[in-house]
Amino acid sequence: MKQKYCTLYIVRHGQTDWNVQKLLQGQQDSALTELGITQAKELQETLREIHFDGIFSSDLLRTKKTAEIIVLERQLAVQTTKLLRERNFGKFEGRPYAELDKEIAESFKDYEKLSDEQKFKFKTADIESDEELFLRFNIWLREIAAAFAGKTILVVSHGGMIRSLLIHLGYGTYSQIPHSGIANGGFVKIESDGVDYFIKEVVGVTKV
Repeated sequence: MKQKYCTLYIVRHGQTDWNVQKLLQGQQDSALTELGITQAKELQETLREIHFDGIFSSDLLRTKKTAEIIVLERQLAVQTTKLLRERNFGKFEGRPYAELDKEIAESFKDYEKLSDEQKFKFKTADIESDEELFLRFNIWLREIAAAFAGKTILVVSHGGMIRSLLIHLGYGTYSQIPHSGIANGGFVKIESDGVDYFIKEVVGVTKV
């Protein structure tokens, strides 16, 4: 019998106020900008012809609002979960990106010398590692892929989670996919049974 995979469109939310201000959002809330709302509307149009059997979002404001705009004309409720949240940046949430970069540079001078496998597990202060972020997502995905086998779902999440997923799946390395490499409104289409993952399409992701 042919294996039935769940097809997932994993979307990054629209631009927010803190994106513009270059502040680390993490698990704090920040409203969509006018451009962010426009990006969500553009996604609505881009994905218009795709039939979704379920719509899921992290429970943060920026993802919920993006999801609500995308599915405005569909008879589906947005289901939210904390498991799809952005990385927890701890004490750095609400502070400039540059402060975190400085902290890592000062406390761990050899960070750039680490292998990708070591970077995936790297943890500093009270910030979630990429490994922790991916495992959190994978817990959710295993259940969803089984429940929606042979079906298609929309997932509205965050740049950090999408980047972690792409690196884990071998789409690119840490140096090839920078933190800013996942565009607001960008998305990844994958197929999965909760164990194996297959990347089918990548939109709005910059590789250097």
